[in-house]
Amino acid sequence: MSCINQPVKHLVKKSSHRNTSFLINRKFIPRGRITLSGDKSIAHRALILSALSAGKTRLKNFPVHDDSLATLNALSALGVKILRKKDQVDVAGRSLVGLSAPGKPVFVNNSGTTLRLLLGVLAGMKFKTKIVAGKYLSARPMSRVNVPLRLMGAKISSRIKSREEYAPISIEGGHLKGIVYHLPVASAQVKSAVLLAGLFARGKTTVVERSATRDHTERMLKIFGADLQVRPHRITLNPTGILRGPGQIHIPGDISSAAFFMVLATIIPNSRIIIEHSSLNPSRIGVINVLKKMRAKIKVTVSKTNPRNNFEPAGRLIINSSKLKGITINQGQIPYLIDELPILMVAACFAQGKTVIKGAGELRVKETDRINSMVVNLKKMGADICVQESGGCENILINGQGKLKGAALKSFGDHRTAMSLVVAAFAAKGKSSLDDISCVSKSFPGFLKTLKSLQGKQ
Repeated sequence: MSCINQPVKHLVKKSSHRNTSFLINRKFIPRGRITLSGDKSIAHRALILSALSAGKTRLKNFPVHDDSLATLNALSALGVKILRKKDQVDVAGRSLVGLSAPGKPVFVNNSGTTLRLLLGVLAGMKFKTKIVAGKYLSARPMSRVNVPLRLMGAKISSRIKSREEYAPISIEGGHLKGIVYHLPVASAQVKSAVLLAGLFARGKTTVVERSATRDHTERMLKIFGADLQVRPHRITLNPTGILRGPGQIHIPGDISSAAFFMVLATIIPNSRIIIEHSSLNPSRIGVINVLKKMRAKIKVTVSKTNPRNNFEPAGRLIINSSKLKGITINQGQIPYLIDELPILMVAACFAQGKTVIKGAGELRVKETDRINSMVVNLKKMGADICVQESGGCENILINGQGKLKGAALKSFGDHRTAMSLVVAAFAAKGKSSLDDISCVSKSFPGFLKTLKSLQGKQ
């Protein structure tokens, strides 16, 4: 492992293998005020619906990272004119039937949201498209989205391994029909793909959820003028044949990115961080609710009047250092905080008492097996952590000891694992090294820069 022995402001060193390794050898007290780039989940959907609408739409506070750019580039390959200047993006809508057949396979990098939502759109196109993915996304299961799209009438072929489907995927759209689809797994991406396909279908499309998932797609469809009925665990789309853009959308800050700084401020004594204009979507604040249950000192102020954003709640978070206690996170809560579970596992290590995360198996099929990546690394740091199976569900058990120790850590090429381990390392006793930080460019390329801005006096 190649590491450098420098303070926080010089953490990054490029290697000949395009990886970035570094050593954390200096502690700091995080204090300050930050505003984060736009929410990744919202950005994907804003781009796609802007492309399918009539007229031009301007997106502000657009997050510039690998995932969002994967969607932008894929839409460009399908004939959409998109102009980006820093964090502002202008999209010239092509309407529902205006996309063009690409001249070559569409590359979606390692963005699962891009791939799954794009499949929903391409299901309604009257041409054939091949989608190829990066190494990590090519290992993620795609049957969950291919199956309902086939039921609607799309022709889909993919790589098959052990009865599961994976990218690359070829899809030929056509005459779709509306369906009633009961989600077998809680997945906002699958729900979104089916609803997007429903825009092109004959008849109504209904998605039924066992557990409610993120509702960004429903909110976004409404501001683009879709005929949508949202009831508890049941969403019905009646296709109207046209979408109209709102002109401008301001994307609130990414709460999944904010989670790393919430935990950082909570577990390091004398810390205080203020996060401005963070997304406070009710389907995304599970991480705040869990941390508060663990006795974290977090003050939430929702903006009462927000002229920049009339479709997603947003506001300010004030986080102070706290003494955490262990809790139980039930399986029904998992869809609301699936992306934040790795950093919550770090928080649990610094809590007093046992934390149990029930039904966390979905973490196995992210960019990497996040249960494995976090358990392996946290054990190296001295955590008392294990995985138990009960009733067909995987539960993570952490006996919090209020501390961790430095260790040689491995990111497994996963952005959320890497950022969670950086937070753990700053709060741990002793030096820690991480083999690769470059993977954070997938969702948060400014992560280290934001950390640096919070350096306080020791």
